[in-house]
Amino acid sequence: MSIPLEQAIGTHLRTRSLKLATAESCTGGLVADHITNVPGSSDYFLGGVICYANEVKVSLLHVSSETLRLHGAVSRETVIEMARGVRAVLGADIGISVSGVAGPGGGSPGNPVGTTWIGLSAPEGEWTRKFVWSGDRRGNKLSSTQAALQFVLDYMDKKLENG
Repeated sequence: MSIPLEQAIGTHLRTRSLKLATAESCTGGLVADHITNVPGSSDYFLGGVICYANEVKVSLLHVSSETLRLHGAVSRETVIEMARGVRAVLGADIGISVSGVAGPGGGSPGNPVGTTWIGLSAPEGEWTRKFVWSGDRRGNKLSSTQAALQFVLDYMDKKLENG
């Protein structure tokens, strides 16, 4: 039986004395909820920002209004700025961000319902992943949460491999 993603992340972060912060839009705090379900997560989890409205992305995370105008809230560019912003604002080593169209409405031809972008910012660089889920609203939020946790774990596993 494998251990939950959030527990594996916690072990890696604690071992390396690294701090994590989250910036969540479509998941509404579910990533932070999963991380804080692990006892002792305050050792490595600094906190998160639920930035559902674009105004919050701009005012708290310093996402550029120009980025939002040109690319939209559900984009590679926006999740990079969200992850970078939460990392800077909270003083974390790693920032993970999620923005998507959970549904059932709100989709567009370029970003249909289920489209989710996840960004990760760390000292070594910044990366994104894109997904298009086919579930209902709750299912899309849960899939996005699991994908964000997996992204952090993949980064930690790679970091451990490279020293």
